[in-house]
Amino acid sequence: MTRYFIKLSYKGTYYCGWQEQENAVTVQQKVNEALSVLLQKPIDTVGCGRTDTGVHATDFYAHFDTEIAFADKEEFLYRMNKIVPKDIAVLDIISVTENAHARFDASNRTYKYYINKKKNPFLEETAWYYTQDLNLEAMNTAAQELFLYTDFSAFSKSNTQTKTNNCKIFIAEWNQVDDTLIFTICADRFLRNMVRAIVGTLIEVGTAKISVAEFRQIIEGKDRTKAGQSVPAEGLFLEKVEYPTNLFLT
Repeated sequence: MTRYFIKLSYKGTYYCGWQEQENAVTVQQKVNEALSVLLQKPIDTVGCGRTDTGVHATDFYAHFDTEIAFADKEEFLYRMNKIVPKDIAVLDIISVTENAHARFDASNRTYKYYINKKKNPFLEETAWYYTQDLNLEAMNTAAQELFLYTDFSAFSKSNTQTKTNNCKIFIAEWNQVDDTLIFTICADRFLRNMVRAIVGTLIEVGTAKISVAEFRQIIEGKDRTKAGQSVPAEGLFLEKVEYPTNLFLT
């Protein structure tokens, strides 16, 4: 039995997130179905995380076990991409150590949130159209406050099954490219709804609804009801997942 990582990208618009669930169409469901058809036996994957409904991923990993050796990687990728829907792409398959885990072995993850300031029908499902003026300098000043904390309960969905709300943030910054604002955040782990809640609260800083000092107080208060609203899912992308190199065999 060999364990493999499968690398994917997907547009999440028409899916109820990654995680397989009853009475809903998910990315994991489609990937499992495709692998099961190709390998002619039931295959269950384990994803590197669980993106929410409507969230996208340009870099997503899942692992699965099989007795089949993939001598021709390109043939596997071609056949998988013929089976999965057009809004899912299978990018690579990599043999890994027998205990490698797509979720628990990830050393860090990077998300980006895209805000489109100018209406563009071609970005309607992959960026949030938001026209109100934003103070990007104040938002970046507030974002730097995130480095000073590890408990991000203020930005987490309540009643989750996580044992801790502690995360280590490595990058948190806003940039503007033409008419698009991009928030980049990298951390060792993320809580449910965390990025969208952080962006929503930083928007309140950018519109002068709250100050940088009040943003800090929200983090310290650990109360989700005090933070800003979660921004829409369509602007959020899981952009990169990194692993220790010693997990990969090929």
